[in-house]
Amino acid sequence: MNSSPIPLRSPENRTRFISGLYGDLMENGIRYFFPGAILERVVGRPDQMPGLLGAVPSGGQVEFEWLGAGYSLTVSSNLSDQERRLLRSIGMVLSARYQLITNQALAAQSFQLFRGLPEDRFVSAFLDPSPHTSGEAIAGVPDRIADAIEVLRTSSMSTYENRRIATGVLLFGSMPEPCHEPPQTPDWALRYSHELTTIRSFHRLCDGLQTLALVGRDGLLAELIDVHEWTEPYRDMPLPVPTSARYGDHCRATLCGGHICLILSPNGEVKIYADGVPVFRFLDGKWRLVDARYRYEMWKNAIGHTDLAERLFAVALNLTESRRGALFVVLDDPESARALVSQPDLLEHMNHQPVAEGISSKDQLHYLLRDKSIFDIPSTVLENIARIDGAVVLTSQANLLAFGAILHHQSSEEAINRPVEGGRTTAAIAASRHGTVLKVSEDGLISMYRGGCCLWEM
Repeated sequence: MNSSPIPLRSPENRTRFISGLYGDLMENGIRYFFPGAILERVVGRPDQMPGLLGAVPSGGQVEFEWLGAGYSLTVSSNLSDQERRLLRSIGMVLSARYQLITNQALAAQSFQLFRGLPEDRFVSAFLDPSPHTSGEAIAGVPDRIADAIEVLRTSSMSTYENRRIATGVLLFGSMPEPCHEPPQTPDWALRYSHELTTIRSFHRLCDGLQTLALVGRDGLLAELIDVHEWTEPYRDMPLPVPTSARYGDHCRATLCGGHICLILSPNGEVKIYADGVPVFRFLDGKWRLVDARYRYEMWKNAIGHTDLAERLFAVALNLTESRRGALFVVLDDPESARALVSQPDLLEHMNHQPVAEGISSKDQLHYLLRDKSIFDIPSTVLENIARIDGAVVLTSQANLLAFGAILHHQSSEEAINRPVEGGRTTAAIAASRHGTVLKVSEDGLISMYRGGCCLWEM
């Protein structure tokens, strides 16, 4: 009996199938990292559009061509430089993989390169494009960033003595720097890849907080380092943006030389640092582009007080590490505090009733913080104050007006239509009509609000 040929055996159908597959991968990749954006196919002449690797934003819209189809990506605001770089990285990975899978000789010997999640490769290409410039590069250049991500992801699903594993790695960069020589490895050195996670004692070698594995440009595990000692030569160099106290050395370790630091935190979160700033977070099963420079600049400009912006930003980052929620409100006009905060919550309100008489309330403690700037308060004390249910309310000159304050707000269209996380989100939206708000969620995310809108989340 004659049977009809399988359609995919036709070269034309095979090409159409692969092009369709990689079109879906591109769309899924963009929607993954830009969940609030609108991606649509457009009718027109794709050959007149830039390719995805050369996509240039115009306002809040990007038009590009991918595999013969035209697309339009619309976002709520202009794309930042980092977001444009991520968009190009998605195109770079998929373009190189498309070349690889359509080259029979390379594809036959490179099947293992398709292991893992595509999103991990997009992150890798963002940090180091060299392994993804072409199909030949994918087959010939080790992708040590993707390998390190796989090590941390595998480790995050394991425990040691009923405790979650924390670990980390510093990938030695390719740029010259005077303080550290490239590591030397013996012929029998092991590759820093997921196979190491089968060695049970591997996780005990470095904790990710104080100690890190050092991996050379060849992807081999070279040595173990103390991150504080490693960063000693950079101690006097300022960081581009404030960071949490716990990971300041990890940021500083990447200031020179193009080094990249990856951490699996005790919270099960993967953090990636490069060029002295946090770049990516893997949190709740999803990669997030931190874009710390751009977002901190927005926060600093909105506050208009550099030292105040820096102090609050650093405190917020410290709170995320302990997974504690907080709300900081910096008012444009101090007088608006009377409309936003109940009179008993304002520090100017003093309760002089003796505690011994059995009448106790928070306002009896107001004298401890009344008439103080937050620069008069140690950061650790400010963190404790912020942990109290309610908001910390300040003037734009850093004067503390209230802490643990329950804010007045009315239901708004934004609050009703937004997927509300809880009362803190509603309070942030309401308070942002009077100034600039920094919200810290218990799940580890930080958000900035102004004018009744969330401007960013990281």
